[in-house]
Amino acid sequence: MFTIGEFARHGRVSVRMLRHYDATGLLRPTHVAPASGYRYYTAAQLARLNRITALKDLGFILQQVQDIVDEKVSVEELRGMLRLRRAELEATMAAARARLVQVEARLRAIESEGHMPTNDVVIKTVPAVRVAELTATAASFEPEHISPVIGPLYDELLRCLGEAGITPTGPGVAYYEDAPEGKGRIRVHAAVQVSAPLQEGIFRILDLPSLAQAATIVHRGSMDTVLPTAQLLARWTDTNGYRSDGYPREVSLECPEDVDDWVTELQAPVTRA
Repeated sequence: MFTIGEFARHGRVSVRMLRHYDATGLLRPTHVAPASGYRYYTAAQLARLNRITALKDLGFILQQVQDIVDEKVSVEELRGMLRLRRAELEATMAAARARLVQVEARLRAIESEGHMPTNDVVIKTVPAVRVAELTATAASFEPEHISPVIGPLYDELLRCLGEAGITPTGPGVAYYEDAPEGKGRIRVHAAVQVSAPLQEGIFRILDLPSLAQAATIVHRGSMDTVLPTAQLLARWTDTNGYRSDGYPREVSLECPEDVDDWVTELQAPVTRA
């Protein structure tokens, strides 16, 4: 048998927690010395302790934990619960990482205020281009709403083009517009340049019109970190006597496997203010 301190070390819990489990009847010691009141546990009790701890980590309150363990939850059932909880935690961690990326991007945008580039922005004409595209609606223009939409759109578009025997002839072109239903929703267009007849269907082939005048800037890195570059372009446009004249485009110049090495040109249609 183990003393309460030894059992706590083996079970990776606190002595205080074991005393609480004893008081609530959730996990009583095998033996309590009459004279000293010392609690003693056996190795076999580690199995119950593991279930209690696992269920607590799943978010159950102690009364629920006791009800479950007293019904002798099977190993397979417990494994399923833990897998579900693991998936939830992984999703939470992924969301937190994505949020951290946006916080860092916002910080860089703040730090770049007052530092106007002299040659990063180029005014040019953008010719018309034929693209195949798929579209979907995002809840807003916030990165956490755009990213989960545009990535799967491109995956599906490339799959559809492959099945249709159409090979992209140029870079991807993403652009956005207000959704018809309003309420701040955004219509996301995931497009890629092609050389094929115009068509409507599962995907659409259309001609994106030329831009007579566009303020352009090259962004290097993941599109999750594009905020400072996009705001730099906006500040330059306003400071140099231009105003927005349509929806901007994002042209993927280089898309290696590592998203941190992506090169994207932002094209914002403008006119003289």
